Amino acid sequence: MNTTFFQGNFTLLTLATVTIIGNILPASAENTNSTSANTLTNQPASVNETPANAHTSASDLMIDSTQPSSIRQSEPEKVAQTFEPGRATRSGSSYIGVAGNIGLSGDTRVGESSFAVISKIGLTRNLSARPAALVGDNTVVLVPITVDFPTENLEFTQLNVAPYIGGGIAVSTGRDSTLGALISGGVDVPVTPQITATGGVNVSFIDRTDVGILLGVGYNF
Repeated sequence: MNTTFFQGNFTLLTLATVTIIGNILPASAENTNSTSANTLTNQPASVNETPANAHTSASDLMIDSTQPSSIRQSEPEKVAQTFEPGRATRSGSSYIGVAGNIGLSGDTRVGESSFAVISKIGLTRNLSARPAALVGDNTVVLVPITVDFPTENLEFTQLNVAPYIGGGIAVSTGRDSTLGALISGGVDVPVTPQITATGGVNVSFIDRTDVGILLGVGYNF
């Protein structure tokens, strides 16, 4: 009797143990699968973070790489404005040459016909000195500082012209040397890499207003 009771209880205990273990194993497997899935799901997120960081680093590198470029771009601007006598300006090369002066009015060489020695000496990219000597009795020396403009193409003549305008001083030499203000303007016409033609008007204020036209040609240097 006791043996039968013990066997019956043992059988029930065995069945209960198997049932409990059977319920635990699926739950454990489900948790394991869920953890694996989460691990796989989270993996791309961590992988995606790396390109984002790399992109940011690349942007930083691009910004850093452009910094020297902007600095280098400002350097030619400074060089272009450097004071350098004899340099080319935006209107063309410096030159020295000869010209004829056609006097229009006045009592000095500016207002009388005469032979002239002319020149253009570039100072900066935009500025030139254009000293000239009108040779004859009471030679007149002109020393204008001019603003040079870029060359422009005249379609009807197929020529490039470079205007200039400025002012300075005019000195009349001789027994009674006198000095006066000067206004000068005209155009340079590049003919070849070695030759520049030029024409301009000079208005001086020595004793009275003198006006003359200079037409000449210069050798570029």
